[in-house]
Parts: sequence; structure tokens; C-alpha cells
Amino acid sequence: MKKFLLGLLDWIYKKKCYFCGSSKECVKMCSKCYGELDYLPVKINRVIDGKKVYCAGIYEKNLQKLIRGLKYHNQPDLAYYLAKFMEEYWQKISANHNFQVVPVPIYEKRKKKRKYNHMELVGKEFANLTGYTYNPNLIKRIKDTKPQYNLKKVERTKNLKNAFEVEKSQIKSGTILLIDDICTTGSTFEEMICELKKNGIDDIVCFTATTPFGD
Repeated sequence: MKKFLLGLLDWIYKKKCYFCGSSKECVKMCSKCYGELDYLPVKINRVIDGKKVYCAGIYEKNLQKLIRGLKYHNQPDLAYYLAKFMEEYWQKISANHNFQVVPVPIYEKRKKKRKYNHMELVGKEFANLTGYTYNPNLIKRIKDTKPQYNLKKVERTKNLKNAFEVEKSQIKSGTILLIDDICTTGSTFEEMICELKKNGIDDIVCFTATTPFGD
């Protein structure tokens, strides 16, 4: 019933594509704009502390607008499209279903200000699409770090030092799949991997929607 009512409201108010403004499909991202998203070749993008990192696309064009809309412009409905983009790439990598989806956490104060953690939304949608276990509470951010985008590699590492903490009661079996929106220097993953290893968790793979760099 709820989905029917939401669909009816969407039809009445003609939900427009966030990217091109079209209301033909009455969705936040029309099939044309979604089809313009470009994937990177399916391969390991880099290795951080011995752990494989995969990146699905380049942080540009519609993919950049998708992430920025979801992250900064109060467009939570876009989480599904980013998760779908990531899932379509990921299904070419692994048929293993014994994964735990763990989104990169944000500091609680920042989450309240934004009203949500965009990667938690993406992680939930991704888990639904893949059938993986969703484990958003395994690791939390306990330090209110500065935004990373203006910092150099050394500054990023210092900024993230001791920023995360594993919630031991949430430890479960299965490979940890850390997911984030963008991987630049890899400092966030590096610090999270370090914290997980401190707690005896070593079976880890990292996956991001984008990277600023090509293949």
C-alpha cells in the first residue's frame, strides 16, 4: 500500500529526473541518464595494506553529480542508483555470497546535520541487490575528522588516525566488504583496515563507486 501511495504521489507530482529534468519516466534518474554512466575495466584498482580495492567508475559527469546530489543536496532517493551501478560492476568480480556489506561511517554529529549517512543508504540497497549481509554497525567513526578533499596524503593519514572503532558485538562470519563513494589516496580504507586487523578481522575487500583517476 505504501509503495502504491508513493507511486501515486510521484505520478501526480511528476517526479523529474535529477540529471536531465525529464518527467517521462517519473523517476529520479531516467534510463537515458543512467545509461550514460561509464564503468572502469573490471580489475583490481589498487592494493592497500594487502587488501584489494575495486573502483567501479570515474568521478566525473553524471556519476559525480549522482554522488554529490546524494551526499550534499538531500537526494536520498539517488542511493538506489549508485548501489545499482556498483552492483552491476561487482557481479563481474565475485559470485561469492558470503560477504558483509560495511559502509564507511561518518561522525554522528555530521550524520544528524545531513540527516543520513549516504553510504549507509547505498550499502542497504547494495545488500538488497546482492543478497549480502548488511552490517552497518560493525565499525563506527569516533573522531570528527576534517573533510578529506583539500588534504594531502600525509595530512589525510594524520586526520584519520584513531578515527574508527570496531563494535565487537557486531562481529560476524564472512568477508568484510568495505564500501565508499570515492577512493582518492585510500587513507580512509587504510585506517579502517588497521582498526579491523587490531580486532582479529583480516578477511577484507574494499569497493568504491568511483575514483578520480582512470585505469
